[in-house]
Amino acid sequence: MANINLSEISSLIKEQIKAYKDDIQTENVGRVVEVGDGIAIVHGLNKAMSSELLVFPNEVYGMVQNLEEDQVGVILLGDSVKVKEGDIVKCTGRILEVPVGEQFLGRVVNPLGQAIDGLGTIKSSNYRPIEVKATGVMDRSPVNEPLQTGIKVLDALVPIGKGQRELIIGDRQTGKTSIAVDTILNQKDKDVICVYVAIGQKESTVLNVYETLKEKDAMKYTIIVSASSSNPAPMLYLAPYSGVSMAEYFMLQGKDVLIVYDDLSKHAVAYREMSLLLHRPPGREAYPGDVFYLHSRLLERAAKLNEELGGGSITALPIIETQAGDISAYIPTNVISITDGQIFLQSDYFYKGIRPAINAGLSVSRVGGAAQTKAVKKVSGTLRLDLAAYHELESFAQFGSDLDASTKARLERGKRTEEVLKQGLHESLTMEEEAMILYSLTHGFLDDVKIEDVQRFESNLISDLKSNDLGKEIADELRNTKALPDSSKLDNYLVDFKKRLM
Repeated sequence: MANINLSEISSLIKEQIKAYKDDIQTENVGRVVEVGDGIAIVHGLNKAMSSELLVFPNEVYGMVQNLEEDQVGVILLGDSVKVKEGDIVKCTGRILEVPVGEQFLGRVVNPLGQAIDGLGTIKSSNYRPIEVKATGVMDRSPVNEPLQTGIKVLDALVPIGKGQRELIIGDRQTGKTSIAVDTILNQKDKDVICVYVAIGQKESTVLNVYETLKEKDAMKYTIIVSASSSNPAPMLYLAPYSGVSMAEYFMLQGKDVLIVYDDLSKHAVAYREMSLLLHRPPGREAYPGDVFYLHSRLLERAAKLNEELGGGSITALPIIETQAGDISAYIPTNVISITDGQIFLQSDYFYKGIRPAINAGLSVSRVGGAAQTKAVKKVSGTLRLDLAAYHELESFAQFGSDLDASTKARLERGKRTEEVLKQGLHESLTMEEEAMILYSLTHGFLDDVKIEDVQRFESNLISDLKSNDLGKEIADELRNTKALPDSSKLDNYLVDFKKRLM
């Protein structure tokens, strides 16, 4: 038997102890105790963070929503059928993020940033958290740069500025989405990125919007984020936050962004469903107590940054659907109080053929003339009062046949005002075209034009501004200076135009 050298064995053991590496890893894990309808209740996870990403078996992910003493409420971001009671859940230590970048322009994605348009996966190395603190007051600059919608009645009466939050509100089928889509179409060649967030819409409706934008060559500067009505409530809840995170990526690069939330009524309903499943106490109309904060923290992320931060902006157009025109319901009043004004669409006007069916009396922009060019501001000064006086006189005139000359003249002007403010679908106008049409109206050049000829007057005037030498000169001056040329020049041109083409 060979002699055993104890010192050799001892040194060998010491070397192995020195070379030993501790590969033990600790993980914060929990176990599913309840699951269903896109919600999971997980026991354990005592170190979980709010909005943290969790990993379930079968590559299903979730986001922490409720933090309780011995369990957490989780919203599932995948097929909840794959999750069973007793499954082990792991923390990732990461707050939920969404991929962002230029690669998303022209694409349709779900709220997780995954392509759903069949054009292949989108690779991105940039990510942003879906929930971030809104820009502080000192980092913002005043909203004073117009975001032209190309819709006469809006640019004249309810102007929108870059960095503003303007609510579009009205009953279903009154043209809310059409106004938003027309505004996106009008941003062509204006260096504005657009994000359209569809929340709880039918997939066919989203497809129609996509086809319209594609046909008009607007998808090259647009991202569509879609959480359709067939998706579970957590995906509908995430959609607007994902959309605004994608928009913030461009804003922080100094670019202007327009984001449309279509619509936040369905967003609130999805949040109510989610909250009740998470056993949160219901409040008014069964909505949870923090439903105001749900939308305020979203819409506060719209801003116009100051020059030190690059001067970028996010302009938000949230959409709210009312029931029978009731703007005093819970969710409409919440969003009205958060935004900087509202565009109110009335179904009566829509059915009468006044489209866009905007009620000028209930519509307001709290930014007002600061977000208008000098030319449009000057020609639209008395428009709102003229329209209000006309509607009042119209109802009064029904009861009396003998009207004095001035009342008749005001009624005739009112009829022409209403006719001029009508506009076809996807028929955007430039600022100079709007200014010239409104100048013709407010300075009496339409007073002797028959009501049925007003639309012809408009189309001929638009054509003449592109073909007539003086017309082109006036249009160029308007475009370059944003102010009205000398009134005698305009009057001479319009008198000549009427002789030639009317």
